[in-house]
Amino acid sequence: MILKNLFDYSASFIGLLFLWPVILVCTVLIKIKMPDGPVFFIQKRVGKDGELFSMYKLRTMSVNHGGSSVSVAGEARITPLGRVLRRYKLDELPELWNVLKGDMSFVGPRPDVPGYADSLKGDDKRILKLKPGITGPASLKYRNEEDILALLSDPQKYNDEVIYPDKVRINLYYLDNYSFLKDIQMIFCTVLGKKMLYNGELI
Repeated sequence: MILKNLFDYSASFIGLLFLWPVILVCTVLIKIKMPDGPVFFIQKRVGKDGELFSMYKLRTMSVNHGGSSVSVAGEARITPLGRVLRRYKLDELPELWNVLKGDMSFVGPRPDVPGYADSLKGDDKRILKLKPGITGPASLKYRNEEDILALLSDPQKYNDEVIYPDKVRINLYYLDNYSFLKDIQMIFCTVLGKKMLYNGELI
């Protein structure tokens, strides 16, 4: 995956070079609209080989909300500005720094909080061979995950028993059938909000 690594480092550097004004505007808006806490949300996530790293995002929630690790659309803990940042994926722009540092890739499984990927058993644990990604096939399939969970009475249970196992299945296929061209297609589909055919299903 030498080409993948070269792309990650060069594209993240260029992305930060051109997008820092957007990040700066977002940080100013957060300080104005959400002055009760820090601009950046920093959380330990499980990375390649199960190693923990600090993932950076723009804060979209009120501080001390005490909620679960599963986010649901329309939650009170997500601020009005936070909803806008999430809708346009602006909250994830600081993850370019994680890609530049080598903690993440542009494409791969979304980085989990401890208790998910690091707790997998058997063949499923192979997904830890991959760097976590800003986007990926599972992220594309479940791009409306928060809206899906908002309709359920027990979103945590549905996530743990239905969505997460399906994400593991998709990410294992990605690991075993890696294609740099598919990576590029996934990035474009993420940016443009388009769907693509992957492993026989529309994601």
